Amino acid sequence: MSDHYEVLGVDRNATQDQIKKAYRKLARELHPDVNPSPDAEEKFKLVTHAYEVLSDPQSRAQYDQGGNTFGFGDIFENFFGAPQRGPRSRAQRGEDALLHVQLDLAEAVFGAVKILTIDTAIGCDPCSNSGIKAGTSIKTCDVCRGSGQIQRQVQSFMGVMVTTTACNVCRGSGQTVPNPCPDCRGQGRIRAKRELELEIPAGVSDGLRLHLPRQGEVGFAGGSSGDIYLEISVTPHSIFGREGDDLTAVLEVPITDAALGAEVQIETLDGPTKVKIEAGAQHGDVLTLKGLGANRLRGKGRGDLKVQIRVLTPQRLDSKQKDLFKKLKELVTDEKPRLAIRRSKGRF
Repeated sequence: MSDHYEVLGVDRNATQDQIKKAYRKLARELHPDVNPSPDAEEKFKLVTHAYEVLSDPQSRAQYDQGGNTFGFGDIFENFFGAPQRGPRSRAQRGEDALLHVQLDLAEAVFGAVKILTIDTAIGCDPCSNSGIKAGTSIKTCDVCRGSGQIQRQVQSFMGVMVTTTACNVCRGSGQTVPNPCPDCRGQGRIRAKRELELEIPAGVSDGLRLHLPRQGEVGFAGGSSGDIYLEISVTPHSIFGREGDDLTAVLEVPITDAALGAEVQIETLDGPTKVKIEAGAQHGDVLTLKGLGANRLRGKGRGDLKVQIRVLTPQRLDSKQKDLFKKLKELVTDEKPRLAIRRSKGRF
């Protein structure tokens, strides 16, 4: 079975407008009345069927999920005539939109309100999103007589084959608009800039995609709005890292404070706080500050702030400092360089 997107020559993420333009172009080229090529009629049927499936949001979704939109019933209908189906609604769902928003780490941890200005489709006020000029009304399609469908009889080796397709004039709705709204040209929507206020929940992370239902482009002729998918990007922080719901940092500690212990003040995303360094602290030790990590996006509470100690060994000593370290070395006779016993897998 031919791939409908390939038949129309569009990408799988093509918009409804792109699908419509591709179909109209191919339909004009392949219509049997204007194209004498022997295979034009067959190609025209393929193009029409592909458009029928992809122009309807429900059938397109089913097709994209691997559903079969052409079954035994369709085969028999093509050969022996299709039963009358009701016309489609003029209204069509609006397109989805993918937006990107940049956050700093504090905004990702605590949440934020962002204002984005986007170019989108909004409702046409003069016609109340209908696409119909004020004071006028729609009329029954003269081509399909309101059925939304047209039938063609084709002689085949099995006899007369009847094909049923959506009416090109009314796009399957059974109705036409003799007097379209001049502001939106019958679309029921116009392009405009719109300010979008986004409430970013606390605890989002880099690469997360949020789903905002019915916040996308307004639909055609009063159709429901599409959705917005909001992709989060978090700018790396100069001090803090993030591992899940925990934040990480490195605290550089002079060798004297590591040996004797100390209480120092450090900055956190919540503000300054004091931490206690125990006497004899080792390089690589981790201090855990409970509840000072990121908010949990799905759940209650917060992660922790894990601060790793980095013991600083002095690189430049004056003569007095050297004498003090030599005396300390004489006093600490039980500590000598040695290979340590590995406590975990790996090289170190």
